[in-house]
Amino acid sequence: MGKYDFDQEIERRGTGALKTDSLQERFGRPDLLSAWVADMDFATPDFIRQALIDRIESNPILGYTIEPADYRPAIIDWERKLHDWEINPDWISYIPGIVKGIGMVINVFTKPGDDVVIMPPVYHPFRITAVENGRHVVNVPMLEDEEHRYQIDYDSLEALETEGGLLLLSNPHNPGGRMWTAEELARLAEISKRKKLLVVSDEIHADMALWGKRHVPFQTVSEDAASNSITFCAPSKTFNIPGIVSSFSVVPDKRIRDRFYGWLAANEFGDAPLLSHIATIAAYREGEEWRKEMIRYVEDNIRFAEDYCRENIPGVKALRPDASFLVWLDCRELGLSHAELLDLFINGARVALNDGEMFGKEGAGLMRLNVAAPRSTVEEVLSRLREAVSKLNKNRK
Repeated sequence: MGKYDFDQEIERRGTGALKTDSLQERFGRPDLLSAWVADMDFATPDFIRQALIDRIESNPILGYTIEPADYRPAIIDWERKLHDWEINPDWISYIPGIVKGIGMVINVFTKPGDDVVIMPPVYHPFRITAVENGRHVVNVPMLEDEEHRYQIDYDSLEALETEGGLLLLSNPHNPGGRMWTAEELARLAEISKRKKLLVVSDEIHADMALWGKRHVPFQTVSEDAASNSITFCAPSKTFNIPGIVSSFSVVPDKRIRDRFYGWLAANEFGDAPLLSHIATIAAYREGEEWRKEMIRYVEDNIRFAEDYCRENIPGVKALRPDASFLVWLDCRELGLSHAELLDLFINGARVALNDGEMFGKEGAGLMRLNVAAPRSTVEEVLSRLREAVSKLNKNRK
């Protein structure tokens, strides 16, 4: 029995939570059981909540703030201990969200019509942010091996005809959960440098490696990677604080750093709100025990989902991720169209998941399940799906 209670059920409806209070708008009905957007149904750790309370109670003025002395050391110590990543303090800057950061990089380093390379199926804001900023999205789809694990299509990357631009990397991969090896990342770095593609590595799920695996930060694999990349990180996913924007960037190359951070400074985007620094420091200074317990609980939830689908839901397979709390449900054996699959989950099972095609057409037939919830919630989601699939199969006979 651990120190923290991850079985606690917390009601989020009526609190303004995106996960529950936008269901009518996003899914067409408000009565669904939510297992979609990537935040947890676990209580934000007590040491983070207490740090925020202490600051608010210590002084009644919530005015303009400066960066605390321990902000960068806390990040540096955390990344060194967890990922063996040595970061210089000058490489770090606060950013107001990773998707916002991607949009900022797009506007600083490219112009309308320039190429932005993505590797779908992949986190959908990669595509949306590029398209809505008037850039040309170049899709280099992932390859899928016999074990349904994604691989980077290096041959297609080599064949690209580009005059430069950006390559957006999800590391670890969202939604597939792949953790890329140093060798895979080094090859990607070499190709990107040669193709004059600045790499933006989204490493927001880096601290949630599962099954004893270790995350490899992109910038650590080679000089090509360190000299041609911007990495985005945050404690938000790991410690369930996405509502407190706590993202930061790491840029080793001075030329890239001066250009990007100079633009951030000119627009005051590098100035964090009062509570962002406090939450980050608390997470990284006090959070290792909580992180380990959370990961063990998530691993057990993943095992439960694998077993439940295998034993109770014919045609649906839970694909094990290397990292994070997001699980691909492979529903392709059901033989449903996109519309039919959505209807099965929304109106049949009455559950809200992210559909695979949101991440690109390569995600057809898959659904993304968030298992960062009490076991009772995960079991209820899968029980509802079992009943819906059973009814579907009976109607087919």
